[in-house]
Amino acid sequence: MDQTLQGSVRNGSRPDSGASGSGSARRNVGIFAHVDAGKTTTTEHILFESGRTRSLGSVDSGTAVTDWLDIEKERGISVRAATTSFVWKDVHINLVDTPGHVDFLSEVERSLRVMDGAVLIVSAAEGVQAQTELIWGALRKLNIPTLIYVNKMDRTGVNEQSLLADIRKYLSPDAVPFQLPMGREQSFAGAEDLWAAVTGAASISAAGQGPDAGAAEGLEAAGVELLESLAEREETLLQRYLSGETVEDAEWKQAAVDLTRAGRLFPVLYGASGKGIGVEALMDAIVDYLPEPGGDKGNELSGIVFKIERDKTMGRMAYVRLYSGVIRNRDLVRNHTQQLEEKVTQIRKVDGNKSEDLGVLEAGDIAAVCGMASVRIGDVLGSPANIPEEARLAVPLLTVQAHWASEADYPRTVQALQELSDEDPLLDVQWMQDERELHVKVMGQIQLEMLTSVLQSRYGLQVEFGKPSVIYKETPIQAGEGYIAYLMPKPCWAILRFAIEPGPPGSGLQYDAKVRAEDLLVQYQNEVRRRVPVALSQGLYGWEVVDLKVTLIEGQHHVWHTHPLDFAVATPMGIMDGLVNTGTKLLEPILNFRINVPEENAGKVMNDLIQMRGMFEAPILQGERITLTGKVPLAESMDYGAQLGSLTKGRGAMVTFFAGYEPCPEGFIAERPRRGVNPLDQSKYILSVRKAMQG
Repeated sequence: MDQTLQGSVRNGSRPDSGASGSGSARRNVGIFAHVDAGKTTTTEHILFESGRTRSLGSVDSGTAVTDWLDIEKERGISVRAATTSFVWKDVHINLVDTPGHVDFLSEVERSLRVMDGAVLIVSAAEGVQAQTELIWGALRKLNIPTLIYVNKMDRTGVNEQSLLADIRKYLSPDAVPFQLPMGREQSFAGAEDLWAAVTGAASISAAGQGPDAGAAEGLEAAGVELLESLAEREETLLQRYLSGETVEDAEWKQAAVDLTRAGRLFPVLYGASGKGIGVEALMDAIVDYLPEPGGDKGNELSGIVFKIERDKTMGRMAYVRLYSGVIRNRDLVRNHTQQLEEKVTQIRKVDGNKSEDLGVLEAGDIAAVCGMASVRIGDVLGSPANIPEEARLAVPLLTVQAHWASEADYPRTVQALQELSDEDPLLDVQWMQDERELHVKVMGQIQLEMLTSVLQSRYGLQVEFGKPSVIYKETPIQAGEGYIAYLMPKPCWAILRFAIEPGPPGSGLQYDAKVRAEDLLVQYQNEVRRRVPVALSQGLYGWEVVDLKVTLIEGQHHVWHTHPLDFAVATPMGIMDGLVNTGTKLLEPILNFRINVPEENAGKVMNDLIQMRGMFEAPILQGERITLTGKVPLAESMDYGAQLGSLTKGRGAMVTFFAGYEPCPEGFIAERPRRGVNPLDQSKYILSVRKAMQG
């Protein structure tokens, strides 16, 4: 790169190549991809080229700004979503570098919710991978404008045409190249901006005046294809284009901006971030095509907490995306979710393990808010009116038991894991006090390694985790009723009758009440509603009960004898009585898979899949390799990825992602030890719960 140009680029002062913002312009952008596609490397080059950092960080050397945890440096992978920011062309950009490994999907899930735009990185070496498809589905569900950046274009065997075909097949047919790659594999020298060809192409109508065949693969032809792609998606432009009318360059560019921001078109860019190639053009595209966050700082406060961290000096830090209003240091902020108010001590902008005091957080921005001791991930601050929906990606499918080194470490381990569960609620730490056991839900082995590392480095604890076991679920077999008359020992009075019926797969819990307020006061009905999900957290076999409808069809209280908490005691007994009458069947987690192996191994792999109760579609032959896609139970296939590597001598690959829960085979039983006293043992349960409530 020319030294003069390089200097100006690092000051963020390149000549404008499109719409630029004023000093107050902002973007909130997440970088998403499959593991090893180059997200963190791309982020490091962005920070360097923008002048945010003075030296180029490296994943391999452990100097990346956004990978600052010990395990991230050791493993060379991101395990936490990391926020950073930079200024480019007078636009302030908040950038969130998300993990690529499937074990840390919860971090991706929470980041998606607060982004206005996204960069999805596809590795040219590996193509579209399973997690890339999963993230793409979430981006589309939330309609987040997205740029597709094809990285590692300098790798051997890369073919941009087949890559584009895969992107359009697995992601979207609306993926449209905005650049033309120059050179292939090791000779890849970057990509030409197709807008440079628009001036010559815009005047060419669709009436047979296109470039001659010899220039069909040239820049001008690629420019024509870009314009035609825009015209196909914009009826007014299409009519003018087909009639041969001249359309100004600025109109084409504005159409590209509008279509991208509307989620109807996805610009495709090319680069090799490891060499710094294509990064500047990506930064330009972020400014040009991704939307501003919007929001009015003059309106009522509305924000959401999407991440919790603990700082040695500042304590609990809540990362907040603010959609409207303003938060300042020392403000008293209303937590809508928990219905309480807490005082803000500081508002900090965080970059990796460094932070600085901002003093204020305004609508459209993201920052870490300190001082709110009770705040949790997902809490809404102020009004919930402006908060977008979330896309659920991460479903922990495994549970493990924690084992501490010495008896003295037991209380510290409980506290540490509960704190870590605040930072990642999907860990769902289950503390069985009577049995002195701690159980944690996880996505996979890498997440366990991360937990072990954090417990050691942050808390000084040597904690080992047992062998992971599959998380099953239960669902009712048939419709039935549950009844409880909680009348003894006095003083108490609570009568409940529930109708329980199976629901559609994936429907979770549907609850309704058909009881008159004069029979059961509204405050008692609300208490029942709150307690039903808790009561269903352990079914007949000890697993969560899902995919059912529960209707409260009868309820009675007593004017004198009913205690406010009687219905908290009675609800689990009534629900469990109902589950005995309906019966429950077990559900097991199922994975979608894509396996690619040499042709000579295909027969053995298909036989293995049948043995694992897998189902797959007709094999696809590509050259001398076979691709298999289908579904397989997690319990049968947990170790198959490693077995496949051994079978194929490292030439086979298996990618999986969660497909849902399906019924277990007839006669299969997997019981889980119950936490606490079973409500079916009513006498013992009542004494246990009443003692706990009094305590």
